[in-house]
Amino acid sequence: MNVLITGVAGFIGYHLAQRLLAAGLQVHGIDNLNDYYDVTLKKDRLSQLKDHPNFTFQFLDLCDRQGLYDLFQHGSFSHVVNLAAQAGVRYSLQNPHAYIDSNVAGFMNLLEACRHYPVQHLVYASSSSVYGANKKIPFAVEDNVDHPISLYAATKKAGELMAYTYSHLFSIPTTGLRFFTVYGTWGRPDMAYFKFVKSIQEGKPIDVYNFGEMHRDFTYIDDVVEGILRVMQRPPQAVPGTPEQPADEPYQLYNIGNNKPVALGYFIEVIEAALGKKAKKNFLPMQPGDVPITYANVDDLINDVGFQPTTSIETGIARFVEWYREYYG
Repeated sequence: MNVLITGVAGFIGYHLAQRLLAAGLQVHGIDNLNDYYDVTLKKDRLSQLKDHPNFTFQFLDLCDRQGLYDLFQHGSFSHVVNLAAQAGVRYSLQNPHAYIDSNVAGFMNLLEACRHYPVQHLVYASSSSVYGANKKIPFAVEDNVDHPISLYAATKKAGELMAYTYSHLFSIPTTGLRFFTVYGTWGRPDMAYFKFVKSIQEGKPIDVYNFGEMHRDFTYIDDVVEGILRVMQRPPQAVPGTPEQPADEPYQLYNIGNNKPVALGYFIEVIEAALGKKAKKNFLPMQPGDVPITYANVDDLINDVGFQPTTSIETGIARFVEWYREYYG
C-alpha cells in the first residue's frame, strides 16, 4: 500500500499514520493545520511522525483543487483515507461556511482526484451525527438518515451521497465510516471528555448538558484505527445486476462504535476516579444540534471484517488521563 491520509495532523489521522508506518507502509499525509483547536497540538502530533523514513507531509487544503490534482498526479496512491473535515456539531451553528468549504467542496475535489487518478479504495470519515434524533436503537446503517439536526451532520450525509454517486458513475470503491464519539490519547480539546479532564484537574466546574440525561457510545481510538485498517483492506466490489436484482455499486457504509452506550453521569465518575478528584457540575439544558443517545449497531463490521471494538471506558479514560498529565504536566 501507498496510502494518502488527509487530515493527518488530526486526532484520528495521526493515530492511523502511526499504525500504518509501524506496519512498514508508505504514508503521505496532508493537512491545512486550521485553528479550530490548538494548532500546537497538531504540530506536536506531526513531530511524532516526521522522522519516520516512510512518511512525507505536505501542507495542503482540500479546497486547493489544483494542488490536490498535482499531488495525485505524482503520488501514485493505492489507498486514500479522508479524515480531513471541519469538525464539531455546535461550531457548525456559528461558522456554517467552514463546513460547506471543507466537508462538501473539499470532499468533492478529493472525489474528482480519485476519479482522474484511480485508487484501489477511498475510505472516508462520516459520523454518527447523520442519524439525527433517530428513535430506533441501536443505530444501523440501513436506518433512514434524512433528518440531520445540525449542519455538520448534513455535510456528512452529503459526503455519503457524493461518494455513492462517484462509485456508481466511475466505479470508485468507496467506504464511509460513521464514527461514534471517538476519544483517547492525543485527542481533540473541543471534545467533552477532554474539557472534563482539563476542568476537573484545574478545579473548575464542568458543563453537563441535558442535566446529565445523555448516553454516548464512546469508542477508543485504538479500536477505531483497527477498524479502519481492516476496512481499508476490503474494498467493496461491484456486483452486476440481473432482471431480478439491481446492480450493487462498489460502495459501503459501516458504523464504528463501541456498541455499549455509557451514561454521562457514569462517564464523569470514571474520569473523577482516574483523576482522583471530584467534579464541580453546572447542569444545563440540551444544546441545539445535540442528541440524547448514540448507540452503534456494528453487526456489519463484525461480519465483514471480523472486528468489534472492545476497549472499556475505564481502560480508555485511564490511558487518556495518563497521557494528558504527561503532555500538559
